[in-house]
Amino acid sequence: MKRKLTLEEGMSILKEGISKAMLILDGYPTGSLFTCEEYMKLYDCVYHMCVQQPPYEYCAELYEIFKKALEESITSRVMPALKEKSQITLLYEVWNMWTKYKVMSKFLGGFFLYLDRHFTEDRNAASLNELSICCFRDLVFSELYPKILEAAISLINQDREDNSDCRDLLKNVSTLFIEIGSGKMHYYDNFETAILASTTNYYNRLFPQWLLYYPPIDIFMKAQNCLNQEKDRASQFLHQTSVEKLLQVVHEQLLGQTALDQAKLYQKQKTECGDCSIQYQEVLSGCAGLNLGEGSSRV
Repeated sequence: MKRKLTLEEGMSILKEGISKAMLILDGYPTGSLFTCEEYMKLYDCVYHMCVQQPPYEYCAELYEIFKKALEESITSRVMPALKEKSQITLLYEVWNMWTKYKVMSKFLGGFFLYLDRHFTEDRNAASLNELSICCFRDLVFSELYPKILEAAISLINQDREDNSDCRDLLKNVSTLFIEIGSGKMHYYDNFETAILASTTNYYNRLFPQWLLYYPPIDIFMKAQNCLNQEKDRASQFLHQTSVEKLLQVVHEQLLGQTALDQAKLYQKQKTECGDCSIQYQEVLSGCAGLNLGEGSSRV
C-alpha cells in the first residue's frame, strides 16, 4: 500500500509539472516538455490524493490548485502579451494566445483528469474544461472585450474599403466569440449587433454621396454590387443567419425605404433648384420591392 501524500508533498510534485505546462504559452511544443513517465507521475499524484481517505483526501484543494494555475498562466503570460496590442495586432495575438491557452489547459487538465470523474459531478462544479474557459473569459474578456470588438468592426470596415486579406482572421475572431461563451451566444450576438449597426452607418453615409454623383441606374447597379460583395465577405466569417440579417440591412440602406426617403428628399431639393431631369425616386421605388436576389444571380 502506498503511503499517504500530504497536500504539501503533492503540491511539490505538481508544481514543476504546472510550470512546464505553462511553457506551452511561450510556444514550446507539448512533445518536448514531458516524457510519458513524467506525465503519468503527475496524473498518479492527483489520483492518489483524490482517493485517499479523509483527512488526506484533497479533491477540493486540487480543484483550487488547477484554477489558480489557470489564473496564473493568464496573468503572467496571456495578459502581458495583449496589453500593448491594438486593432489588427490585438486580434492576431488574442487568437494566438487563446489557441495556445486551450492546448495548455487541456494538457494541464490531463494531470487533474480524475477530478472530472470524482469531484466536479458530485459537487455540481464546473468541469475542468468549463473552468478553463471561464478563467479566460473573466480575466481577459472582462478587460479587453470592448477593444477586441472595436478592432474587429474596424477590420470589417477596412475590408469594405480595400478588400484586405483579413477574412481568416475575422473567422477566427467569430469562432473565439462563440467558444468563449461556453454554449451561450452572448459575445457572438454582440458582435453581430455591432456589425449590423456599423453597416447601417456605413451605407447611410455612402448613399447620399451616390445621389450627388451618379444617375439612378448606376446607383441600382452599385447597390447590387455591394450586396454581392457583402455576401461574399460575410459568408466567410459569419453564421448564415447573420449574413441574411446583414444583407437585409444593406438592402434597406441602398434599395429599401430608407434609400427611397433619402432619394425623395434629394429630388425635392433638386426640384426646388429647378432641376427635374432625373427622377431618382421613380427608379428606387421600383427597386424597393425587389427581393435580395433579384437583379443579380449571385445574391
